Amino acid sequence: MDIEANGLPDSEEINQLEAQHRRYSEQLESLIQKPYLSDEEQLEETRLKKLKLYVKDQLVARRSGHLRAYVA
Repeated sequence: MDIEANGLPDSEEINQLEAQHRRYSEQLESLIQKPYLSDEEQLEETRLKKLKLYVKDQLVARRSGHLRAYVA
């Protein structure tokens, strides 16, 4: 995790994670709109859900570190 001079998580990193999360959400939404998913699309749906969750966990970790710096 990148830390700025003031000890807070790099907001650019958080912005990148948020953008990545949005991209995964948009891709997932386009799959969900289909009436039928092929086997490959079902695998892609699962992969996107896992990636989206992973990025969300990263965001929570970065933000909690950000909040802890204010509390400390």
